[in-house]
Amino acid sequence: MSLRRAGQVVARVVVVAAGTVAVGVAINQVLNGGEWNWWALGVAATIAVAAEAVNQWLARRDVIRSEPQPSAQVPVPLESRSVNVSGSVSGVIATGDGATIIQGVQPPVLRPPAQVEAAPGLVHLPAASGVFVGRGDELARLEAALSGSGQVVVAAVHGMGGIGKSTLVARYAADHADRFHPIWWITADASAALQAGLADLASALQSEAAAGQELEALAEQAVVWLASHTGWLLVLDNVADPADIAPLLARLRSGRVVVTSRLAQGWHRLDAWVLHVDVLDEAEAVDLLTRLARPRDSADWPGAADLVEELGHLPLAIDQAGAYLAQTRLTPAAYLALLTEQPQVMYDRAARGAPAERTIARIWRITLDSLSAASPLAADLLRILAWLAPEDVPRSLLEELTRPLLTIGAPRRRWRRRGRTADAAGWSPSRPFTDTANLTEALGLLAAYNMITLTQDTITVHRLVQAVARTPDAGDPHRLPEAVTAARDHATQLLRQTFPSTISDPADWPAWRALAPHLDALASRTTVATDTLTTASLLSGAAAFLENQGAVHRAIPYYERSLATIQRLCGPLDPETLAARTGLANAYRTVGSLERAIPLLEQNLSDSLRVLGEDHPDTLACRSDLAYARESAGDLDQAVSLYEQTLAVCLRVLGEDHPDTLASRNNLALTCKNAGDLNRAISLYEQTLADRLRVLGDGHPDVMVSRNNLASAYQDAGDLDRALPLYEQALADSLHLLGEDHPDTLACRSNLALAYEKAGRPDQAISLLEQILTDSLQVLGHDHPSTLAYRNNLAYAHESMGNLDQAISLYEQNLSDSLRLLGEDHPETLASRNNLASAYREAGDPDRAIFLHEQTLADRLRILGEDHPDTLASRNNLASAYQDAGDLNRALPLYEQNLDACMRLLGEDHPETLTYRGNLAYAYWAAEDLDKALPLLEQNLADRLRILGEDHPDTLTSCNNLAAAHESMGNLDQAISLYEQTLATCIRVLGEDHPLTRTVRENLEDAKQE
Repeated sequence: MSLRRAGQVVARVVVVAAGTVAVGVAINQVLNGGEWNWWALGVAATIAVAAEAVNQWLARRDVIRSEPQPSAQVPVPLESRSVNVSGSVSGVIATGDGATIIQGVQPPVLRPPAQVEAAPGLVHLPAASGVFVGRGDELARLEAALSGSGQVVVAAVHGMGGIGKSTLVARYAADHADRFHPIWWITADASAALQAGLADLASALQSEAAAGQELEALAEQAVVWLASHTGWLLVLDNVADPADIAPLLARLRSGRVVVTSRLAQGWHRLDAWVLHVDVLDEAEAVDLLTRLARPRDSADWPGAADLVEELGHLPLAIDQAGAYLAQTRLTPAAYLALLTEQPQVMYDRAARGAPAERTIARIWRITLDSLSAASPLAADLLRILAWLAPEDVPRSLLEELTRPLLTIGAPRRRWRRRGRTADAAGWSPSRPFTDTANLTEALGLLAAYNMITLTQDTITVHRLVQAVARTPDAGDPHRLPEAVTAARDHATQLLRQTFPSTISDPADWPAWRALAPHLDALASRTTVATDTLTTASLLSGAAAFLENQGAVHRAIPYYERSLATIQRLCGPLDPETLAARTGLANAYRTVGSLERAIPLLEQNLSDSLRVLGEDHPDTLACRSDLAYARESAGDLDQAVSLYEQTLAVCLRVLGEDHPDTLASRNNLALTCKNAGDLNRAISLYEQTLADRLRVLGDGHPDVMVSRNNLASAYQDAGDLDRALPLYEQALADSLHLLGEDHPDTLACRSNLALAYEKAGRPDQAISLLEQILTDSLQVLGHDHPSTLAYRNNLAYAHESMGNLDQAISLYEQNLSDSLRLLGEDHPETLASRNNLASAYREAGDPDRAIFLHEQTLADRLRILGEDHPDTLASRNNLASAYQDAGDLNRALPLYEQNLDACMRLLGEDHPETLTYRGNLAYAYWAAEDLDKALPLLEQNLADRLRILGEDHPDTLTSCNNLAAAHESMGNLDQAISLYEQTLATCIRVLGEDHPLTRTVRENLEDAKQE
């Protein structure tokens, strides 16, 4: 090889070696960051350039030396080898033997990135949507972040897919185009996309750089440029992981970087300002929808607020809906109907011209792909959460997935009387769905990707995420129909398994209240057709709790649905069906809908007699339930007969000491008391208390109940000397057994307080009732039925003492709460209106009293019928209001009608009959028809002496009233004699300071002065 050839080879080796060194140095700097070794890079590049120059020179020498040399042959004459050139010639012409032309193209001279200045107005942003609303706070927070000190500032804007992160940042960048130079937007969802975006930046900065350069080299030039300049804004959109951009950010020393991502965590490692983007508020959401849809009359566009509420105020969903509305000219209500009927279509459908991939279903599918790759459990959890309420899902609920789940199978052939527990059906355990570590990891991932919001105790899910997740789609691997169905069943099992153990213990109420919104959500998102026995048990338990809390109207639909499901799956005669029918019937009875309750209970008794037989405990329970409903309907004779039948079978089948026998005797005693048969009631109560003491012992809760019931019967009989000690003992028992805050303890205290009021100790009664109301508000809450009852009792005590302003205020509040909680037709609402009307009458406001009494009577006639005891009470009260207003022409017919009905329905000896007879007598007296009044008063006194005895307060009242009638007729001797007899008994029985004693004493003194 010649020396010249060897030099050429050496030069080419040097070029390759020097180039390799230069590229290696550059790649090493890109991958590892840190300070650039400019010296090494410069030397390698210089050697490469010099070696290439030598190589080119040697090549030219080779060409020249290789030209053919003149030979020894005879030369050809020149004229025979001439070339004619004509026309316009541009370029080089070579003639002659062996002529050679070497012409090279000079490569562009690239400036080092540090010496390149960005062209004025260099802004690269995605096309603006043209519609932007709200986000003032978010823009201000982003501005505050990017105004921070430091050579390079990084702001990470995160939020769920479709929340509007990119739109927000694009608006910010466009608004600040005069502040940053240049502004460059890169979609950075993958490393290749990030590199391509950086390469595009290098080309935009120095257009000639793109010629003949590899992508990696261009990206490197962009990084070098960013590292050596200030004042720029770089947006890295849709970054999947902070680690993907960490090497780039590590090399930057100035400028501003905004990152958008669905990922919420990990940004602190980049020392980034973190900004969370949430949904729009309602006004902004409606504004966005309206501007996108462009309705002809945006001022009157019904349904817009409902639609954006259903869409969860999510910008992408509103954008999707607005474009669709603009295209189809549908109303928001029509779109909402389509969304309800065909969610699987509407969540994945874009308007014509809109990007097909920019629908909420497809946007979230990308997120779920990433989640499922990291944790398959995450998608399962999201589908389960989709069936619950969007907010405040207890984390403890999902923790049940780490324990064996119980599935209700075929019902066991087992019955319970009342208070049947919810586990009456067969339960079978399954293996845990997951373990605690995997559950925690999956929840953390969902939170990291902004699919849920996680606190220490609760989980929140966007309602539209839920809607999509529970909408089956055979084309979406995350929403396959079988997976959605399995998630629904898991949600049902979780709720059922998390049920508190009781519905009556206040300690369990917070747990019930935490679960209630999720029970409601599951019920609203499922149908009877898909309900299982687990669903039926869930709904039945929820209904029982709602009924206990006084929300019976909310409970009834759950009872109805539970019954429909159990009857469909188990048959009409199954014991579970009969039990569900009983629950529904009792709820109907509670709201006064006896026309629906009684037929169900009669059907239950008939079916139970046929299937189980007369002696079965649950047949006895069915008969007892029917008796209670008959009693509520005012059919006391039928109720007593049914209770007597039940007691007879209990005695024959179960024996005298069985708890159900004792309960049956207690129920019969209560009905006898309500029917006015106090002697029989007291006898039955005394026997029941004695038996319970003997069988159960003095500390048993049923003994406490018996003491209360017997005390109530003594009180109705006017025997407060025996009633008060029993009330006090019952309260002591309840305090010992249950504690001072238990609902039963509050009830015992209330009973004692009312007895104090009857005994002429109003101050003691009011003090105790005020404390009870305070405790009830704290323990049971403002809306519990017992709280309303205690407020009513306090109002009544104030009314009895003449504190009418206080009484009226309490009654008014009770009526307002009853209307709000129970509805205008509920028996308790009607009772509250009646009590308020009576207080107005006592306060001398007959107009308002008459108005309310007329309304109450009309409602009770409509709801309860004309023969119901409450209807009779309303008719009597309206007559009294007419009488106080001086309108005896309207009062007397009502009194007479009431007395006839009461004698027909309740009999001559019923306490109500005696009361209504006395009221009619007073009306005749007020009409100055003493010939009719006096016989009625005399008959009342005789009946009360016979039925109640001479010491009963009602007997003493009758004596006083008869004396007053004789006084009005001028029969002073008879009047004074009756007053003196009555006063002596009042002093002996009630005491010197009892209100009735004082009234009789004053009447006697007035009579003696005539």
